[in-house]
Amino acid sequence: MAGYDAIIIGAGMSGLYQLIKLRELGFQARVFEAGTGVGGTWYWNRYPGCRFDSESYSYGYSFDKELLAEWHWTEHFAPQPETERYLNRVADKYDLRRDIQFSARVKACDWDAVAERWTVTLESGEQASARFLITAIGALSAPTLPNFPGMDSFRGQSFHTGLWPKQPVDFAGKRVAVIGTGASGVQTIQEVAKTAKELVVFQRTPNWCAPLHNGKIPAEEMAEIRKEYDAIFKRCEETFSCFLHTADPRNTFDVAETERRAFLEKLYRERGFGIWVGNFKDMLTDRAANTYVSDFIAEKIRGRVKDPQVAEMLIPRDHGFGTRRVPLETFYYEVYNQPNVRLVNSRATPIERITPEGLATSAEHFAFDIIVYATGFDALRGAFDRIAFTGVGGQPLKDAWAEGATSLVGMMQPGFPNMFMLLGPHTALGNIPRSIEFNVEWVSETLRHMRDQGLRVADAKAEAMETWMTHVMDLARGLLSMEVDSWMTGINRNVAGKQTRIVARYTGSAPEYRAWANRIAETGYADLAMR
Repeated sequence: MAGYDAIIIGAGMSGLYQLIKLRELGFQARVFEAGTGVGGTWYWNRYPGCRFDSESYSYGYSFDKELLAEWHWTEHFAPQPETERYLNRVADKYDLRRDIQFSARVKACDWDAVAERWTVTLESGEQASARFLITAIGALSAPTLPNFPGMDSFRGQSFHTGLWPKQPVDFAGKRVAVIGTGASGVQTIQEVAKTAKELVVFQRTPNWCAPLHNGKIPAEEMAEIRKEYDAIFKRCEETFSCFLHTADPRNTFDVAETERRAFLEKLYRERGFGIWVGNFKDMLTDRAANTYVSDFIAEKIRGRVKDPQVAEMLIPRDHGFGTRRVPLETFYYEVYNQPNVRLVNSRATPIERITPEGLATSAEHFAFDIIVYATGFDALRGAFDRIAFTGVGGQPLKDAWAEGATSLVGMMQPGFPNMFMLLGPHTALGNIPRSIEFNVEWVSETLRHMRDQGLRVADAKAEAMETWMTHVMDLARGLLSMEVDSWMTGINRNVAGKQTRIVARYTGSAPEYRAWANRIAETGYADLAMR
């Protein structure tokens, strides 16, 4: 059995950076990656229309000034192929592939208390051991399929957006079903509608969507952006969710109606997430304020969709704007004005089964050539549940999380020594790469401290975790999003046992999160039991 100083699970954005940092420490590391290439999210999600909804220049790595100087983002919100090329460029520049084992899906990870090492078992049966185990498995990396009867009987092509084939899929002249209208569904629908002979969208829950306003970045503009990188990343470090946007300091009803309306109109015309995370500061806590913004967005939908009945179908009734993740779109609503597109309310007429020819709802049968399952992910802890992690005393991680996932600053779990989670439960999310860089650097500094002090083992203290989790729960009180069923509150109708609403994520600000994690290091890691 091969032995290493550290094993990293996953060769996405967090795994690649963690490998770079471990090499800097002089550690011998091995990365196990289930795919055949690097990229993580941007390797698996190659469905039509897949792209950033963070501005490209706020998304890339900030640590490499040479790469920032040479890379030209071609669009304000880069498409998937470009992002995959970018991460391959990183892998090339740092010669990372020599320490990555591809087509290596991890099945189990077991802590050996005697040897003080982790044993990692792949699905192939191959094993390796390491003193440190670092999970770089992502927050949205465990695709979920519905459990419709007959799914295996379909004679046409079928795909989950998160497991898209490398070969292009041709929709021209085809009858296509897209099941789901979350973020990946919205992006897919926009593209499929351009060429499909017939597109039927099956929507169970409508989502509030806002315009992306993407555009090309000419060379001269990219040159100006490069000059602003220090300011861009400083801005991301200061904002609530690490985006270039952050909440307006005013409350919704502190301003006159004309000014309030003009502000929303301005946000609706601007690029990116400003309409969501740059809105009035009370939009996500005050019900009347949220209703005001929701009514504004509903009015926009009605103005863009010609058929009033279809427009009403696309307006959410069970949650307010921004209380679930907001998909950004490019002429998404106009798709429903096309004669080749039909919207089906699959809550009113549920899908009952998949048939060899297509699918049947409670009302009718549809014939299709292609079925696209845009049914999302088992978010946040889902990727952990698919690996059998066993800690001190043989305790499974699933048992430790039986009543809901816990952590210490989203990166450690008591009873699982020397295991670090780069995007674990209750990590600050938002603009993910900014969170990744901080977490990788925090873990790396912890390992540096242990090496320099001659320490072999670090485990989060239970009392420290409890204090952290009390903080997490306190932050979630009063948020309108906590009243809504979504992956952000732990609800997934396609996963057994994920129907109870919980605090599934860290809802405070990224600066507040970083300050808490930094205090652990600054106090000499008093929250960790080290030996």
